Amino acid sequence: MIPFSPPHINQEIIDEVVDTLKSGWITTGPKTKLFENKISEYCNVEKTLCVNSATFGLELVLRWFGVGKGDEVIIPSYTYAATANVVIHTGATPVMVDGAADFNIDIAKMKKAITEKTKVIIPVDIAGFPCDYTEINKIVNENNLFKANTDVQSKLGRILVLADAAHSFGAIYKGAKSGSLCDISVFSFHAVKNLTTAEGGAICLNLPKPFDNTDVYDFLNMYSLHGQNKDALAKTKIGNWRYDIKIAGYKGNMTDIMASIGLVGLKYYDSENLKRRKEIFKQYDAVFSLKDWAITPDYKTEDKESSYHLYLLRIKTISEKDRDAIISEIFNNGVSVNVHFQPLPLLSVYKEEGFKIEDFPVSFSNYERVISLPVYQDLTDENVQKVINTVSNAVEKYI
Repeated sequence: MIPFSPPHINQEIIDEVVDTLKSGWITTGPKTKLFENKISEYCNVEKTLCVNSATFGLELVLRWFGVGKGDEVIIPSYTYAATANVVIHTGATPVMVDGAADFNIDIAKMKKAITEKTKVIIPVDIAGFPCDYTEINKIVNENNLFKANTDVQSKLGRILVLADAAHSFGAIYKGAKSGSLCDISVFSFHAVKNLTTAEGGAICLNLPKPFDNTDVYDFLNMYSLHGQNKDALAKTKIGNWRYDIKIAGYKGNMTDIMASIGLVGLKYYDSENLKRRKEIFKQYDAVFSLKDWAITPDYKTEDKESSYHLYLLRIKTISEKDRDAIISEIFNNGVSVNVHFQPLPLLSVYKEEGFKIEDFPVSFSNYERVISLPVYQDLTDENVQKVINTVSNAVEKYI
């Protein structure tokens, strides 16, 4: 069986983790701080805070911005549940917007969804293909409906753009790296992501003046450590044991063990990981673009280049039932595939909140026809060919 997305773990990563275990620093320490700095350099942002998951990172930012009951946060209907769950955790209302042909949020519908209650927009870079951040940033800067409820909101003076960039580490939009495309971006380093720390995430801070991104980093760092004004590394200084709790915070820090995996992965990210992913995409495209039943994904345009996280193959004029049968056929022949994602209104918790899939026709159309194909660094050319043949045979059996 060809697996769908195993992590790339080599001897250098193992040695780096062992070095951490022997160092005495297994929680947040020097390697986490080094990883933060390396991410900031890679993404060209002032500050990055590493945390234990992208989900925690998104919620932490929402709470820092003062999002709560009575507020609205605009999100796409086509995304993983985490994007909506963090909004619900704050007591705010998720406002779902249908997707576009490229799976990302429909910008025109997003604009229409803005009200006086809108505090944040969370665009999601599905499969690693960036959203249209020029348009999104223009919309929030020109919108005059915004009403601030907190000092932080007043300081920004507009809707916050918080990118759910879980898929898009390494993606490029108009010459700039993902992470630097809007106010704040949050990456995921979960086991199946391009860059992994087993679990984990990062908050990239790119806030405009008059914000000081270092000050925001310091606050979020404290907020992620129970509101404690000194982390463990700071307390190692002689006589520096005393600390204070400034706010009733949360617990969501990254550990040095996790950062060790990420440091090695980042070292070879462009030269090996992204390079191989691009090769796999091109091999898929070379065959599937010639199939009259296939819709191949957008992954490189004049303005955008994907992180090559997922290859989302759509089958023309097919039902959800037949798509599911095709997937079973593919699995039965030794290839693991997936579906990214079930639109949120299909899931019980959001149905109970009153969301109806009929209101999101593009999202449903994309979902019922999509099959996510394996893309990862250790996938061999032989295995790629097996995926292509197996998928093609399964589809052509049912159409």
